[in-house]
Amino acid sequence: MKILKNYMFTILLLSGIVIGGISGIVFGEKAAIVKPIGELFLNLMFVVIVPLVFLSVSSAIANMEQMKRLGKIMGTVFAVFFTTALIAAVIAFIGTLLYNPLQNVDTSALLAHLPEAPSEQGKTLGEIIVSTFTVPDFLDLFSKSNLLPLIIFSILFGLATTLAGEKGRPIADFLQAGTTVILKMIHLIMYLAPIGLGCYFAATVGELGPQILNGYVNAFLLYLLLAIVYFFGANSLYAWIAGGKLGFMTFWKNVLTPAVTAIATSSSAASIPANLLATKKMGVPDDIAETVIPLGANTHKDGSVMGGIIKIVFLFTLFGKDMTSPSSILAIILVAFLVGAVMGAIPSGGMTGELLICSVFGFSPELVGTIMIISTIIDIPATLLNSTGNTVCAMMVTRFVEGKDWLKKKVMIKA
Repeated sequence: MKILKNYMFTILLLSGIVIGGISGIVFGEKAAIVKPIGELFLNLMFVVIVPLVFLSVSSAIANMEQMKRLGKIMGTVFAVFFTTALIAAVIAFIGTLLYNPLQNVDTSALLAHLPEAPSEQGKTLGEIIVSTFTVPDFLDLFSKSNLLPLIIFSILFGLATTLAGEKGRPIADFLQAGTTVILKMIHLIMYLAPIGLGCYFAATVGELGPQILNGYVNAFLLYLLLAIVYFFGANSLYAWIAGGKLGFMTFWKNVLTPAVTAIATSSSAASIPANLLATKKMGVPDDIAETVIPLGANTHKDGSVMGGIIKIVFLFTLFGKDMTSPSSILAIILVAFLVGAVMGAIPSGGMTGELLICSVFGFSPELVGTIMIISTIIDIPATLLNSTGNTVCAMMVTRFVEGKDWLKKKVMIKA
């Protein structure tokens, strides 16, 4: 019964989408009558994205309290996070090259009902970089179309709050409280998700036809295969790097509880206690575990990075955008990396990643609902990769901070 309770929201969400898809097939274009309900839900989500990004990112940095060995630990943490996320992105991109979710799907019928493809004609590379990472006015930050500049501003704001010391403490407390409040607000809005996304999907399928369903099924099957490969293959490699054969055995001996928690809750945040307990059983020092696990739950999500690749390729394929040039490949991988950093650490964690994809590549925000369906169907395996990825990263950070024999020393101390 407890497992059923944990899965209830995901079941309702998937049920809403399935019922919506069936309704779209049965009623066709008449299903558009329920589209305003779906748009109401999307608009409610849109208005909380900006405060969510600002508060959560700023708070994560401003409330770092593990100061011992902070410089070395934080440098190692970000190096490990970046490397593993990059590997996840490359694996997923290769997977989409081998099997594109929209292959053999008639995209012409879909394009007739979707917003036009983005155009960067007339812009130099420098202008694109400037407009992607910055805005000319403070008020421009408060727009869902400028998430990347907002994230950069939030990082600087959180860092400045930390450097202000005790004088910045009230601001840090406010950011932490604000993050808690905005997450509660999103929980309330997400109660409407089964109905809202169901109605939106019904209208989408009604307008675009059942062909689009094939694309989503293909996307799920591809992601599931990639998740299996990454969970067993990449995690085993990382554990071996962290501690050799002993590290491999230690990781797989202790990872079951965090893995089951992640699957049962579909929440990286809810998996933090289980991950902390597991990493400490693995011999990871407290200051490293208590830095890597909470920070990773908010900023390091290999599963979301892989999902980001599939979403971007989904849109690129729909609009016939080039995915083979070096610049396109680099842009896709880097944006997917950022998607992993901004996705919410809660079940079906909002649409921040989808908005970021549309914002950076210039797609219409109306396409958010189209790719958010992918987030829903891959939520459980993505959370599994997100959560267990932080566990093995804690072991690797310990390896580089404490030395290659850290695990043997822990075993000798216990003996």
